Amino acid sequence: MSSPNELSLKSPQESAVETRHVVLPNDANHYGTAFGGAIMSWIDLIAVMAAQRHSGREAVTVSIDRINFITPIQIGDHVNLKAMVNYVGTTSMEVGVQVNRENPYTGEMVRATTAYLSFVALDENKKPAPVPPLKLETDLEKRRFAEGKMRIEMAKEFAAKIKASRKSS
Repeated sequence: MSSPNELSLKSPQESAVETRHVVLPNDANHYGTAFGGAIMSWIDLIAVMAAQRHSGREAVTVSIDRINFITPIQIGDHVNLKAMVNYVGTTSMEVGVQVNRENPYTGEMVRATTAYLSFVALDENKKPAPVPPLKLETDLEKRRFAEGKMRIEMAKEFAAKIKASRKSS
């Protein structure tokens, strides 16, 4: 088994994935806006593709760490999703997903949703497997990596506080 240091560096661009959807009536609620669950499903699908591309392995969702619904998406809107690996640990990856609503007639794009998901790469025995380190080339990639690291550290601290509070009660 190789260690992460023996794995080839990969840039976030090498794992980036982009896809598009059209919001149909069955994707929407009675207000004519896309169900959050439909958007979340599309986010999870594209994020796992980026995690698989980066790790070169099967990857599973560990958590959806954050999702922000910024603006509604209407029936008939085009939805553009972009996913990229922001941060990697030893066997885990944080993937950021940006969702944009596009007017199909004017081409106007508006940020609709952002999300951060954590994945673990799996080996042939379904055990956590090492992932390649990120090759950070741009200031934006470096910022995303640092922010991803902060999100992971904050999540670990929060989990420890919850565990400690349960022991004391």
